[in-house]
Amino acid sequence: MSASAVRARRLAALLLGVAGTTGLMWLFGSLEARWVALGWVAFVPWLWVLDRASSRREAVLGGVAIALSFTAALFGWFPGALQSYSGAPLALCWLALLVLAPFMELQFITFALARHHLRKAPQEGPLAFWRVTLTGALVYVGTEWLCPKLFAETLGQGLYASESLRQGADIAGAHGLTLLLLVGNECVLAAGKVLVAHGPRAGFRRALAPLAVLAALVLGGFGYGQLRYRQVAEHKTQEPELVVGVVQANITKYEKLAAEMGTYDVVRMILDTHYQLSDALLQNRKLDLLVWPETVYPTTFGTPKSEVGAEFDAEISAYVTQRRVPLLFGTYDLEQQREYNAAMLLGPGRDGTLARSAYRKTMLFPLTEWVPESIDSPWLRERLPWTGYWKRGPGPQTMALPLGEGRSLTLAPLICYESIFPSYVAEEARRGAELILTLSNDSWFSGTPAPKLHLMHAAFRSIETRLPQVRVTNSGISALISPTGEVLTEVPDNHRASLALAVPPTPHLSTLMVLWGDWLRPTALLLSVVLLLVPSRLARWKASR
Repeated sequence: MSASAVRARRLAALLLGVAGTTGLMWLFGSLEARWVALGWVAFVPWLWVLDRASSRREAVLGGVAIALSFTAALFGWFPGALQSYSGAPLALCWLALLVLAPFMELQFITFALARHHLRKAPQEGPLAFWRVTLTGALVYVGTEWLCPKLFAETLGQGLYASESLRQGADIAGAHGLTLLLLVGNECVLAAGKVLVAHGPRAGFRRALAPLAVLAALVLGGFGYGQLRYRQVAEHKTQEPELVVGVVQANITKYEKLAAEMGTYDVVRMILDTHYQLSDALLQNRKLDLLVWPETVYPTTFGTPKSEVGAEFDAEISAYVTQRRVPLLFGTYDLEQQREYNAAMLLGPGRDGTLARSAYRKTMLFPLTEWVPESIDSPWLRERLPWTGYWKRGPGPQTMALPLGEGRSLTLAPLICYESIFPSYVAEEARRGAELILTLSNDSWFSGTPAPKLHLMHAAFRSIETRLPQVRVTNSGISALISPTGEVLTEVPDNHRASLALAVPPTPHLSTLMVLWGDWLRPTALLLSVVLLLVPSRLARWKASR
């Protein structure tokens, strides 16, 4: 067979393996319970391709190919959303996504390289298999920490659709589930190879070890999940439920509306709509807290830029005073010419005055909300006029919500993008938070899978901290999330509604994620370096003696 024919066959095998894994991961990533089992086999076609790689170049090619395919399949909605936001040509948005894909999904490439390197080492037997398996999984997870992703996705998030398996995220986050899935896939591949090579009868005994490990991972995950689920369900407290009113007005694209109606009329419409929906709640039930979404008041509060702005500020304050209900809403906060995306809490103070406190968003979405000062320039602003001007807040904070009778509740405020960062939320939990309260604006992604994915991220933060969560968005998906990650109530995407949510008392269960934060990924990176370098260094040292 000619060299060109061999290369063609290798390329065909690569494309087949990449296509198989991409299709399985696409189904697994749909977050539907019927596809959960695919997570344990999704990587097998691609791993089979990597085992056939004869050089580092082929291993890298396999990593790049799956990075491109994975990104296009699971984030194919993003170029359209980016075009809608920036006005750039759709083809250019697609090109940007695909060019960045190998960097955003670098873990595929480093995993492929590490696995190829270890498989070429002169070792055989079970020890070699487990070294390849564990080191590859650690490299994968460690790379995801070393090179943070725009959407913070990881393979283990697909297990959210399993009520039991997702509970393991309180140990090491969704990345801990990723580690288990990678090991499980290696076990499936090893068992399959043995059965194919030796036949069902002779190969079954050799396949017992990897199959036993796979069974232990799955059954152990289910067992732990059921244990933690029961612990949360059985927790009882004498504290009353907290009633939170949420408003999802489904008013989007403020800039377009302002151009058509004028800024004053748009703000007037936004506030009047939220007043109306809020009053509908207050007429039927007493609320402990009323929440409006991120940037619902699209100007600075407390430092008005005009007389009209001062009138709107006074109107919102008067609404809180007259209804006698605390209000948390998204706005801008201004200090010394530095503007922040903020959550403002207004409520009756103990001395009869209106108390005010603000939380400033720290984790800003790159470019659209924040530009690093090192690259910010008139040249950049001229070419990317949609870039944001907000400054970063001081980091994780908590807010105290007075409840009357001397009681108060400690809130963990989050704004939009911050809900995808496990360590950030864990730090707020360590500060005594009893309820996660997320304000978000997902309107630019309405009609895509993004609102569902963002909700899934938020649910993992509740699992990791064992805290209930109220999530309020302007266009969806607003929700009440339990400490087990279950969405108890939701307002779908692109709907208008207001709900009174009865938040269950906090279970006060400790988790490793709260104690140590996002501990697994840096640990995985360190261990992977040790496992990759130490054996070869020892071999060289022994050879030199």
